[in-house]
Amino acid sequence: MMSLLRVLVVEDEPSTRIELAGQLAELPAVGEVVAAAGGDEAVRLLGSGSFDAAFLDIAMPGLTGMDVARILRRLSDPPEIVFVTAYDNHAVEAFGLGAADYLLKPFRPERLAEAVARIGGRRSGPVVGDKADDLAVVQVELAGRTVFVRRDDIAYAEAHGDYVRLHSSQGSHLLRQSLTYLEQVWDAAGFVRAHRSFLINLAAVTELRVTSTAGLVAVTEPGEVPVSRRHSRLLRERLLQAAREGGAHR
Repeated sequence: MMSLLRVLVVEDEPSTRIELAGQLAELPAVGEVVAAAGGDEAVRLLGSGSFDAAFLDIAMPGLTGMDVARILRRLSDPPEIVFVTAYDNHAVEAFGLGAADYLLKPFRPERLAEAVARIGGRRSGPVVGDKADDLAVVQVELAGRTVFVRRDDIAYAEAHGDYVRLHSSQGSHLLRQSLTYLEQVWDAAGFVRAHRSFLINLAAVTELRVTSTAGLVAVTEPGEVPVSRRHSRLLRERLLQAAREGGAHR
């Protein structure tokens, strides 16, 4: 059984700090909640023991939430970081720091519970099971809303720093996950590496084409995906196999 989480809340606005700490304390997965009125106090509290998670406001006098996150990352056993802010323009930097989540104020209680559940999943490690069903539906954040995207609707995934951009005929979304991990868990579902920066859904490929600018590309409805020499042979073999099994369009 997983132990209860010890959580650090860093927020300079008193009423928000009290409210956030109270909401966290009510969640079943949370044990102790320690609150700090700013980044400097938060750093001093690190001597009181380790934390499983830190909920950080970003815009604070003195050390900002980003400053605190960088300090936490240098610990031997860093806590999971969740940024809680009224501004969405720091999201890319936040996930670049390895944040588990990014909450926009004001947020619903169920959104906070979702962030805590995500922390629990990351702290406990991957669940052993049928990898073909892992992330069959992914959830992404879009303008403060949680959007669910079916894996089978995704034509290809593109590496984007510490996360990936998922492309489908309906548009694209950022997912806080590595391309390498998606390659592992989606291999059985027909996703193959086409390039060091691209993972492609075999069922979405309509043709392979050689272009004068990009060389070999795999054509999908949302766009063309470059195919490197290193990955071209395996991709062709998997496409032929999928065609024989009736899993590819062509």
